[in-house]
Amino acid sequence: MQTIAERLQSAYVRIEQATDNAHRPRNSVKLLAVSKTKPVSDISQAYEAGHRLFGENYVQEGVEKIIQLQQLSDIEWHMIGPIQSNKTKLVAEHFDWVQSLDRAKIARRLNEQRPANLPPLNCCIQVNINDEASKSGIPPNQLPELVEIVEPLPHLTLRGLMAIPKANMDAVEQETTLSMLEELFGEYRTKLSNFDTLSVGMSDDVEAAIQHGSTMVRIGTAIFGARN
Repeated sequence: MQTIAERLQSAYVRIEQATDNAHRPRNSVKLLAVSKTKPVSDISQAYEAGHRLFGENYVQEGVEKIIQLQQLSDIEWHMIGPIQSNKTKLVAEHFDWVQSLDRAKIARRLNEQRPANLPPLNCCIQVNINDEASKSGIPPNQLPELVEIVEPLPHLTLRGLMAIPKANMDAVEQETTLSMLEELFGEYRTKLSNFDTLSVGMSDDVEAAIQHGSTMVRIGTAIFGARN
């Protein structure tokens, strides 16, 4: 049975190979280890293996882990799940990134509740690229309006886009979906100074996502094993 350190190493190698195949620099894609439902001991093992970027889907669970591991001050914590209005204060006070921003109301609350002693909260707007009712995120045609609202907020830094493409797409649909995301990202990257992150690609589609400009892939099961 492989250790978490060994599985992490396999993920790094996979990303390196995909960036090589896409003719991109190896350091152009980051790995977000998705640690939802996993115990703090698993995160500690990944940390000891040198990993620093962790993603949580559930606010309460994520905050508990952040508090338990607060002595590891160089961990970068990403909130990647939906955020309810009554949880924005917790997110604003504890996380370094929010990748699932999809409403002006949430953006404004995070901005107001971000403590003054912390740097601005890094944010990605979640785009519902395949228009799936089961998923959070805004349709692409609403992106300009939300960008206009988020960009000037002083305690948020708009860093890019996040998406969860539809599962089990055929090659043509996958190509169309990822090309749309790549184009959207490229459009705003040229306009906005801090817009440098396209968070797309999970265990099943890492290679295709990197081929289409992903700068951050989110991998959970392949590192930590099946969810509890």
